[in-house]
Amino acid sequence: MKLCNYFDKKLIFMNLQGRTQEEIIEEIIDKIADQEKIVEEKKEEIKRSVIKREREISTAIGMGVAVPHARIPNFNDFIVAVGILEKPFEIKVEGLEETDKVKVIFLVISDILKNKNMLKIMGGISKIAMKKTEYLEKIKNAKSPKEVFKAIEDANIEFDHKIIADDVLSPNIDPVYETTTLDEVARRLINEKISGIPVVDKDNNFLGEITEKELINYGMPKYLSLMKDLDFLTVGEPFEEYLLKEKVETIKDIYRKKEDLHILDRKTPIMEICFIMVNKGYTRLYVVDKGKFRGVIRRYDIIKKVLHI
Repeated sequence: MKLCNYFDKKLIFMNLQGRTQEEIIEEIIDKIADQEKIVEEKKEEIKRSVIKREREISTAIGMGVAVPHARIPNFNDFIVAVGILEKPFEIKVEGLEETDKVKVIFLVISDILKNKNMLKIMGGISKIAMKKTEYLEKIKNAKSPKEVFKAIEDANIEFDHKIIADDVLSPNIDPVYETTTLDEVARRLINEKISGIPVVDKDNNFLGEITEKELINYGMPKYLSLMKDLDFLTVGEPFEEYLLKEKVETIKDIYRKKEDLHILDRKTPIMEICFIMVNKGYTRLYVVDKGKFRGVIRRYDIIKKVLHI
């Protein structure tokens, strides 16, 4: 199935005038309602649902794109609309400590049980935004619905109807290298509110991960594991080595190697991913394609993208 098959030129709207996120959402839904009777009948419910969902968790994905959406009970249709803003508005990107100026809105309305379709659409839009940026630029600079549709069509995004690893991974967690210092990793873990970071070589070959555990363990004297009573230690003493070396010591000798991790193929089915997380206790899994790092799947991603889409 091609992503472009879900789009209709009559639901691509140019030069939206709203100045805030909520104004834009209401403007798009009003325009869809003019074209689709089922939306006209449930217009206010749809507006409330989309805005409520947006207030809970921002759907801005970066690169000037947001994907507000709603699942409506007894909505016997699946609608994808595009809105090109006259003037971008600023919004926080969920999961990152940064804001983005949104220029393009992809608004999705579906029945409450059509998670699979919605996830596929959102995954396809993310691929255009993150990996096929030349087509995203064509969408942003388009002068007509026809040009927008052609850019989506030319991006040639295809998918089947199974939810797989590729659909739920986080591609925006940048990896580190063996030459990255302890201090750099610590800052990333704090600023990005994550507990582990993938490690790759200069060619993006996946090598392993560095986590909070390795950083904490680095500063602890090896003999501590043999002790039953640590009361004699001076507070802070075990981390003296870390504090002295954090800006020069690299992670090369302390990160967890890929042989000790559970690596996923990009086509691993969603239920297999959930089974591994629940029954083997993994909080994150790494998606690797032909040896190359592709992305991370966290428990957070499953909840956000599947259970609370």
